[in-house]
Amino acid sequence: MKPRIPVHLRPIVAAAAVLCLVLVALSVATASSRAATIDTLAKQAVLLDMTSNTVLFEKNAREHMPTSSMSKVMTMYMVFERLRSGRLTLEDTLPVSQRAWRTQGSKMFVELNARIKVENLVRGVIVQSGNDAATVLAEGLSGTEDAFATEMTKRAQELGMLDTNLVNANGWPDDRHYSTAYDLALLAEHMIQDFPEYYHYYSETEFTYHGIKQGNRNPLLYRGMGVDGLKTGHTEAGGYGLMVSAMRNGRRLILVANGMPSMQARADESAKLLEWGFREFESYPLFKAGEPIDQAPVWMGAMDTVPVVVAHDVQVTMNRDERKDLKVSLVLNAPVQAPVAKGTPIGKLVISAPSTGFVTKEVPVIAGDDIAKTGRLGRIAAAAKYLVTGR
Repeated sequence: MKPRIPVHLRPIVAAAAVLCLVLVALSVATASSRAATIDTLAKQAVLLDMTSNTVLFEKNAREHMPTSSMSKVMTMYMVFERLRSGRLTLEDTLPVSQRAWRTQGSKMFVELNARIKVENLVRGVIVQSGNDAATVLAEGLSGTEDAFATEMTKRAQELGMLDTNLVNANGWPDDRHYSTAYDLALLAEHMIQDFPEYYHYYSETEFTYHGIKQGNRNPLLYRGMGVDGLKTGHTEAGGYGLMVSAMRNGRRLILVANGMPSMQARADESAKLLEWGFREFESYPLFKAGEPIDQAPVWMGAMDTVPVVVAHDVQVTMNRDERKDLKVSLVLNAPVQAPVAKGTPIGKLVISAPSTGFVTKEVPVIAGDDIAKTGRLGRIAAAAKYLVTGR
């Protein structure tokens, strides 16, 4: 049967479980020069293309650093999980303790002994960066802020944030309270993917509570760059930081940058890195979920072959220099033994650009159909064919 893979991506199928990597170059007209590199004043930074889960730039991205108010995104993740589960509603009210009322730093200006609607507290944390609002939520959900912080850390590690430890809900300086740029980028990705119904709060530019109007501290919300979140941060020890996400032409970038010397540097450096990511890189679709890439031979099956597909759309993000050298190969554990259940892993795609710094990606491929085992006569015929042809 003629393979259905497009000619410009057609690989050679490995037979008899021999892993044979045959790389097929993509023919693309590109500029011959390598894409410009970039640096930043930030002490720690990572720029991620969320569309293809590709790191475009990193600098000390796994170095422990103070999170300051950027850790409030984890606080809100915990709140949104409670809202999603129905254990909390936006109309519920939570009490303000003296501890919450006395909380220092940026404030929503909660009133002592008042009960405040959860939705106001959400806006107080996200828009106004209220340390007091974060404490009210923590105490309301877990009894104490310490207990809430323990839950936050446990949940963060479950999300893959393995270099994160949180001891309060608002990012108040503490040597035991830290994360990394990489972990915070992962958190931003989870926030956007997991809670689209609540993510809109991060793009609100102002909120008024108790007669006090405060603007969102995210400077890039006001620059017309497609930015729709997430959170600023600042401590004396950690400098100025920003978790930010922007969407353009179907691509979403996430940037975490920390350790900058001023508010102006935070705004300018973050804008520079985002613009560079959108300008120098593009996302290229390769395969659509469920569409046959090729056919894998089946041993002792009612059909001789089974379609090879991917479970999810496959695309890569790379600069033009890398795109010129992009190569794709299909590695199959073949022939596939019948019976074959649809969705069974049967090999992988290997995506590389050997002459550049592109990190090789491997994507599982699966069987696209159910293939029953052949009957007794079919098995006899298949055995006879194997004796004669070796296939």
